[in-house]
Parts: sequence; C-alpha cells; structure tokens
Amino acid sequence: MPWRNVPARAWFAALALGAFGLVAAGMELQNLLRLAPCPLCIFQRLLYLVIGLVALLGVLAPAGSLLWSLLIAALATGGVAVAGYQTWMQAFPHLATECGYSDPNAIERLVDWLGMEWPALFLATGFCASRDWEFLGLSMANWSLLMFGGIVSYAALLLMRRD
Repeated sequence: MPWRNVPARAWFAALALGAFGLVAAGMELQNLLRLAPCPLCIFQRLLYLVIGLVALLGVLAPAGSLLWSLLIAALATGGVAVAGYQTWMQAFPHLATECGYSDPNAIERLVDWLGMEWPALFLATGFCASRDWEFLGLSMANWSLLMFGGIVSYAALLLMRRD
C-alpha cells in the first residue's frame, strides 16, 4: 500500500499540525463568536495540545514511533471518553450534573489551575451541557468526539506501519 511508504516523520508532522490546528480553530471560533468554553472543552483542548506535542516527539525521534503511537492512541481514547461524556451531557442536560455545581473533580481542578496560569488559553467560563455553537447540526463536543475518533484511527494506522 502506498501509505506505508510515507516516512514516519511525515505522519507525525501531519498529526502535530492537525492537532495544533484544531486548537487554533477552536480558539478562533471562541474569539469570533464569543463562546465561553467549559472545563470539559478546555480539557479537550489540553488533550489536543498534548497529542500535538507527542506527535512532535515522533518527528524528532521516529525510532520510538511505537511508543509515540501508543501514547497518542491512549490520549485520543481519553479524548473520546471526555467528548463522549460531554455529548451525553448536552443530549440529556436534565440527567447530568453540570460542571462546577458540585465539588470539583480532578479535571476541573486541573483546568482551574491552568486557567489561572494561562487564562488566554485555558480559562473556562462556560457550562458543559450548553450547545452554544453548532455546525451541520453537531455541537463542538460532537465534532471533538469525531476528531478524537479520527486520531485514534490515525494512531492505529501508525501502529500498523513497519519501518
């Protein structure tokens, strides 16, 4: 298959560019449309950034591509879980405990700390169950779920490569 002939560095560079691009697009939408990201949105942003950084490690050290691919797959699977949970919250807001209404969990504490350190990138001011923005009938959480699923598939392709 021709995709197997593409160097591992190119695969990781494309993934890093895509992950950082998703963060940039999300931040631009936030600014243009005056959206208020919630703690789960910010945590997903953090996961995209970490996936991008791990992909950059794959560019710099392609010999560890198995490790980088497994780590990316694990991070993206976590992203699927978080975005899936937020999608559920948006579909059934009457069943969900809104973020910030109870004792903060580990994700909310991390996001709060990051928001104090880097407010331009990580400040969470919105509600997790709200659907403030939609495109083609899907909310930001729905799109993020699809993107994380795509990254899991991409990582699976990286794992199938034999360099």
